[in-house]
Amino acid sequence: MPTRPAHSQSPSRRAWQRFRRNRLGFASLLIFCALVLISLAAELVSNDRPLVVVYQGQIYWPMVRDYPETTFGGDFATPTDYLDPFIQQRLAEPGNWALFAPNTYGPKTLNYFAPAPNPAPPSRANWFGTDDRGRDLLAQLIYGFRVSVLFALALTFTGVVLGVVTGAIQGFFGGKTDLAFQRFIEVWGAMPELYLLIIFSAVFAPSIALLLVLLSLFGWMGLSDYVRAEFLRNRQLDYVRAARALGVSNWKIITRHVLPNSLTPVVTFLPFRMSGAILALTSLDFLGLGVPPGTPSLGELLSQGKNNIDAWWISLSTFGVLVVTLLLLTLMGDALRDALDPRKQDT
Repeated sequence: MPTRPAHSQSPSRRAWQRFRRNRLGFASLLIFCALVLISLAAELVSNDRPLVVVYQGQIYWPMVRDYPETTFGGDFATPTDYLDPFIQQRLAEPGNWALFAPNTYGPKTLNYFAPAPNPAPPSRANWFGTDDRGRDLLAQLIYGFRVSVLFALALTFTGVVLGVVTGAIQGFFGGKTDLAFQRFIEVWGAMPELYLLIIFSAVFAPSIALLLVLLSLFGWMGLSDYVRAEFLRNRQLDYVRAARALGVSNWKIITRHVLPNSLTPVVTFLPFRMSGAILALTSLDFLGLGVPPGTPSLGELLSQGKNNIDAWWISLSTFGVLVVTLLLLTLMGDALRDALDPRKQDT
């Protein structure tokens, strides 16, 4: 019987298969995605409010609504503290029950009933211990990781958009346009970024939005150079000349022909850009120039570890989260680079 010809695979599918064959990189992707999903569902994993409460035949949803203490037999109309021993005793009575998260502390919860002074070492009540304010360290790590990842994703997105747009304009049109952009990038890149951050932090109230804007203004130039080089190379190829001869507009040539063939450095750049963004946020938080006070932050925890040398659990756990996160992103970036390398041959 005649053999059927094998179907040719698209370049993207071949790259994905090469990426999956890299066990270390693929495992890093799965672990990182799992950690991100856990952090996005942090309220279900670490929260001082029950997910659902059944009290005297009524169902309550503390995660979406505040209930006064009088609802559960208390004396005051203030919001219920579900960690209060009196409230827990009322909820444990026959017919009543409450479903708590695995870790019964939120990012701002203070453990007023801790058996040891703060910062308290790891215990059955606080698995990773508490910081110098009495907040549960595990909750701080989960929510701080989420803040870092979301900030890194936002910063990476803005950097990719600005870098691709500027690099594409420079590389495709070349000439005076390229020269003008290069001179502008040289001047803009020479500006003292850290000094500007210090000045704006002194003038304006600290916020994640302000930090995102300031870092985005300087975070696109590295990727812009790679995209520019790809466009300078690809615009000389025959398929671009043929499209121009057929009267195809520059916009369509850029978006449909040149850009898809110039995305290799962009995709490879993403994990390393995220690593740099997480390190930047952590460093600025460590210096007190990052997120607003009270926001869970890995940099703030490192600063607490520096100020409380004896509280080894603060520095060790925070440093471990940073090392694991950056290691996963680095392994993913190496695997992506190898998968998208055109010199790699499928075996």
